[in-house]
Amino acid sequence: MASDPAPLIYLIAGEQSGDALGARLMSALRFARPDLAFAGIGGPRMEAEGLAPLFPMHELAVMGLLEVLPRIRRLSRLLRETVADIRARRPAVLVTIDSPGFTLRVLRQIAAAGIPRLHYVAPQVWAWRESRVRHFPGLWEKLLCLLPFEVAFFAGHGLPATFVGHPVLESGADRGDGARFRAAHDLAREARILILMPGSRRSEVRRLLPVYAGTLALLAARIPNLVAVLPVASTVAATVRRAVAGWKVRPLVVTDIAEKHDAYAAAAAALTKSGTSTLELALAGVPMAVTYRVNPITALIAARLIRVRHVAMVNLLAGRAIVPELLQRDCAPARLAATLEALLTNAADAAAQRAAFRTVVASLAPPADTPHGLPSAAAAREVLAMLAEKAGAATTSGLETASVA
Repeated sequence: MASDPAPLIYLIAGEQSGDALGARLMSALRFARPDLAFAGIGGPRMEAEGLAPLFPMHELAVMGLLEVLPRIRRLSRLLRETVADIRARRPAVLVTIDSPGFTLRVLRQIAAAGIPRLHYVAPQVWAWRESRVRHFPGLWEKLLCLLPFEVAFFAGHGLPATFVGHPVLESGADRGDGARFRAAHDLAREARILILMPGSRRSEVRRLLPVYAGTLALLAARIPNLVAVLPVASTVAATVRRAVAGWKVRPLVVTDIAEKHDAYAAAAAALTKSGTSTLELALAGVPMAVTYRVNPITALIAARLIRVRHVAMVNLLAGRAIVPELLQRDCAPARLAATLEALLTNAADAAAQRAAFRTVVASLAPPADTPHGLPSAAAAREVLAMLAEKAGAATTSGLETASVA
């Protein structure tokens, strides 16, 4: 008798952070169930775990209301291709990872297909447009949250959710070797290393890099022995290298993840866009300022909808402003340079941030009974539970059929 085919897990990730999440989840699933098969959409890290993507993940990495408009037709075609592929493959479980603009549309379109659905990374409706919650019932069977306060928020709207811990704890951001980084780049001990993080989307990079260039030029004139390091995703590395070639002060461009973590360990301060990078830097103990800039019309619309006091994740988790936020008009070289100069020269300010980071990082740990204490293991446990439920339902159905016969 032929053996049953391997259960297929279909995963969809639309950007770099989702690719990292998906890769760790695949690894944790394979550790528990080596027989599993994978398909879907992901980036290089998921590909390294054995995923053959339906199309390149970077096709989905678009952010901002006006930035999306020129690509609506292309994105609609990718949506149709994805839905058709899922229906054809009939996976045992569909796992959608973040990127709600795309993934929630996929979930909605396959709602009637009878495929168990799990959404990993809760939509941040607690931050803006809370009214969107009313569209969520029926989109998934399980919702996995990365932030501890999200479970209560969704419960208040009648939507069960599970906190699995934040994957930044598995990133290795706190295990870099600063001495190794200095030796690799022949940097003197007295060199003051500044991390500049412009994001992983092309739209972010193009908007922030000119501001970073001006900021670095001002700082270099004030801070002796300043060295800037630009860790970037491989998807935007070519764009970044072309841009910095014309900068007055040339930064070191780093694409390797381990080298990025070594740079963190050597760094005195950082300037980062808002997002998960703030948690990476907090885990590594790097004092930071947070900035962001989008199209002015997008910003105007967002300002009317945002419900939270802070945009930096470390500030949200702390419930107070532990790192400076310099957004839109404040995302300007003079303001950014002045803020970073204070961090680079005032030891007390830097120490206060580091102390606050420890409490923030502790709040991100998964439930105490999680295998190996890893968020990816907690997420894998939820996926495997769905597989078991489906297998149980199939067995029950088979028994009922046999009884009738």
